Amino acid sequence: MTRKATTRMPDLDLTTDHKALDDDLAARRYFKKFDRITRMMSGVTTEMAVEGSLTTLESELLETYVRAISSTFGALSMKYLIAGRLKGAGAAHLTIDFHESGFPVFQEIVTLANDTAQAGTHLANLPVAAKLKDDMVKIILTERRAPVELQYAISQRLYFQRLAKGGLFFAQMHPQARWLEDLPNGRRKFLIHWAVYDSQMNVPVVYFLDLDDAGGTTLPKDSSRWPAAQSHLLAQSVSGLKLLTIAKGLDTDFPDLHPKRLRRLFLGPMYSSAYTLQTGPIRDVLQDARSGEGEDWALAWTLEDLESERTHVEKGWFSSTETEVFRLDPLAGGTESGASRIQRNLILPQRVFQALAERDPEGFRKVRKYVVGKDGRVAVQT
Repeated sequence: MTRKATTRMPDLDLTTDHKALDDDLAARRYFKKFDRITRMMSGVTTEMAVEGSLTTLESELLETYVRAISSTFGALSMKYLIAGRLKGAGAAHLTIDFHESGFPVFQEIVTLANDTAQAGTHLANLPVAAKLKDDMVKIILTERRAPVELQYAISQRLYFQRLAKGGLFFAQMHPQARWLEDLPNGRRKFLIHWAVYDSQMNVPVVYFLDLDDAGGTTLPKDSSRWPAAQSHLLAQSVSGLKLLTIAKGLDTDFPDLHPKRLRRLFLGPMYSSAYTLQTGPIRDVLQDARSGEGEDWALAWTLEDLESERTHVEKGWFSSTETEVFRLDPLAGGTESGASRIQRNLILPQRVFQALAERDPEGFRKVRKYVVGKDGRVAVQT
C-alpha cells in the first residue's frame, strides 16, 4: 500500500528543545530540504567573495566546509532512511533541535564520528547490497510482506559506505594553516581556518584567523608550537566566548604569534514552520509565505569580525613584548559584542523573501538578504 505524504509539524514536547523525527516521510522531507539549503549555501559563499564580505580564499575554504556539511546530511539521510518503520529496540530516529537551530543535535554529529571510525568493520560484516536485494525480493514473493529488517540493513550499508568516503563535517574540524606571504620583517603571514559543531547552539561554526608568525620555525612545521596552538584554538571555539577573548588569549599565550584578524561565521539557525518552533516576525513571515515543500525555510548566517587596530610594544631591559590592540565598534556593542563589526545575513527562497518584504519588520531591515530564485541563482537585497 502506498503511503500518502502529509506535511505536518512534528508533535512537540515543549519541555525540551529536542525532537525525534519518528516518521520516515517527515525525515526524508527534512533531508531533502537541507539538500537544497546546502546547495544554496555554495552560491552564497561565492556571492560573499564578489561583494567583499569574504576574501576569495576564505570563500573557497568555506565552500569545503559547506560540502562537508552536505556530506554529513547525506550520510544521516541514509542512516534514517526508514525511520518510523522499524519498531522495538532497533528503532532509530533523527533528533533535531527544533527550537534554537533546526539542525541535528550535537550528539548526532558525535555518533556519526564514532561510526566513521568503525565504518570498515561494519562494511566487512554486512552482506553486499546485491545479496540484501535478492533476499528482499524473496521475502516479498514468498511472505508477501515488506522486508523492513532488510531495508534497514541496506540503509545501514549505504550509511557506512557514505562514511567510508570521508569528507564529512565532524564536531571538530581541526585548525589548518595556509601560507599567505613572507613579510619584510622576516615574519610569515598565515590564514588559519577551522570549524566546530557548536554543542550549545547545535549549528556549524567556521573560524578564519589571519596571523603573523614571528617564530624561528614556520608555524605548521613547528612540532612544539603548532600542536599547542591547534589545541588552544579548539578549546576556545565555543559560542559563549567573544572573539576579543579568543584573540587576546592567543596573543598572550603565544608571544610569537600575532593575531591580526579573527572572523567567526555561524551557519544557522534554520527556520521552517514544518520543523522548527520560532517566535516573532520570522514565524509570521513563514506563515504568510505559504511556500511549497522544500521552499519553506530561512537560514541565518552571522559573520563576526575582529581586527587589530595597532600593535603595542612594551620594552623591557632585555626584551620587548608585542600585544595587539583590537578595534571595537561601539555601534556593534563595543566590548559587549567583542567584535569590530557584526554582519547579519539571511538566506531565503524568493517567496519567503516576498513575504518578508511585505511585512518589513524593523528588526530585519539591517539584515543582508541572499534571495534564492527558482533557477538557483542568488540575488543580494539590503
